[in-house]
Amino acid sequence: MAAEEQKVALLEKPYYENCPGCKAEKLKESRRGLPIRELVSIWIVVLCTALPISSLFPFLYFMIRDFHIAEREEDIGYYAGYVGSSFMFGRALTSVFWGIVADRYGRKPVIIIGIIAVVIFNTLFGLSVNFWMAIAMRFLLGSLNGLLGPIKAYATEIFREEYQALGVSTVSTAWGIGLIIGPALGGYLAQPAEKFPSVFSKESVFGRFPYFLPCLAISLFAFAVSIASCWLPETLHVHHGSSELDESCEDVETASLQADTTYKTQRVEGKASKKSLLRNWPLMSSIIVYCVFSLHDMAYTEIFSLWAVSPRRYGGLSYTTEDVGTVLAISGASLLIFQTCLYPYFNRLLGSVVVARVSGVLSIPLLSSFPFIAMLTGLSLSTVLNCASVAKNVLSTSIITSLFLLQNKAVDQDQRGAANGIAMTAMSLFKAAGPAGGGTIFSWAQKRQDAAFLPGDQMVFFILNVVEAIGVLMTFKPFLVERRD
Repeated sequence: MAAEEQKVALLEKPYYENCPGCKAEKLKESRRGLPIRELVSIWIVVLCTALPISSLFPFLYFMIRDFHIAEREEDIGYYAGYVGSSFMFGRALTSVFWGIVADRYGRKPVIIIGIIAVVIFNTLFGLSVNFWMAIAMRFLLGSLNGLLGPIKAYATEIFREEYQALGVSTVSTAWGIGLIIGPALGGYLAQPAEKFPSVFSKESVFGRFPYFLPCLAISLFAFAVSIASCWLPETLHVHHGSSELDESCEDVETASLQADTTYKTQRVEGKASKKSLLRNWPLMSSIIVYCVFSLHDMAYTEIFSLWAVSPRRYGGLSYTTEDVGTVLAISGASLLIFQTCLYPYFNRLLGSVVVARVSGVLSIPLLSSFPFIAMLTGLSLSTVLNCASVAKNVLSTSIITSLFLLQNKAVDQDQRGAANGIAMTAMSLFKAAGPAGGGTIFSWAQKRQDAAFLPGDQMVFFILNVVEAIGVLMTFKPFLVERRD
């Protein structure tokens, strides 16, 4: 019986000399210890694509103001929402396409194309001279930056099984840190002629384009990453020209087929059933929950920055872009420590579903406290706001990491690119609604400061909590189902 199981295992995992995926598998099995190089590679690639997504939020309020498209100050959030949504809308249209390309031609080409798109279109966004140019550049950046789905599949495939949770955690950690450090860079480097007049004159390119410097800094980093990505190993299995190996296994296959025809029939039927991704409920349920939490996170990311820089008479904090950058930088450093050191332990102890559920429950009372934080001043405001921001981002990233793991475990390798493409398309549609809806709700809430029920920004954070609560309820059975092999 043991011999028969070894034969089946051998037939399931043949080695092909010219296959990049087989070479990656062989290298992976031969290594022991923590795969530092692979972790760093994935970390910088994901960070590169995450930085431009939210780097605009601290200065978007001022950029829209400078475009002179909003008739009233309260309408700025409305237009800011559409600029924030254009990236996600573009990505929603092309994510499945990039997932299919990754399954057919490899993860590596899609990764490199996505990084090059950051170099080109993020730079052009910083040079935008009007509202419509800004929307167009963000849309094109989202359309051509389809690497997040393939990199999640890549992180599952490049690591041994005992390090897969750490690998996927690295993706979500880098993603979460990028969504925090990006706005920090935007906050520090925007309007350099006003902040650093001794270094940047108002007649220079950075004076005429006050939001170009943060975009340029991110694009230069992406350019360096695009060069380094040429040395990434490919993990996709390509078994062309394998007739000799197939012939050498023919006798063993024939014997196995005669010995356990029933087993083979069940195996073929099971494999055929996996080909329909839309009927794979463990995958689809995790994607739907992922979309709900992504909608919440994207809306929160924009609302937090808009709320922090808006005037105190509208319930905001009257922060500068530099103040917002400081808060988000502290959150990013804390998030890196938690996700690297503590998340893998909690995932092993509680499981992905429980971690996501508990994180969602804890986020609700935390979000409810934000409107009351605005009543503080001075050191107490800074301390409480930083603690709340750290906690919120740690909880959000823990949820996303857990759902990443569930999605990649729900499918086999030959479908991971397409599965993550579906996840990216659905998530991008929800995230496209996040900034647009968040900006609209934020603009509306600022006009109802004297309302009897949830005045001003209290309504904004209440609506965010409703979305969070829906996501938490969906983590329970029978809706969310894990794949059991």
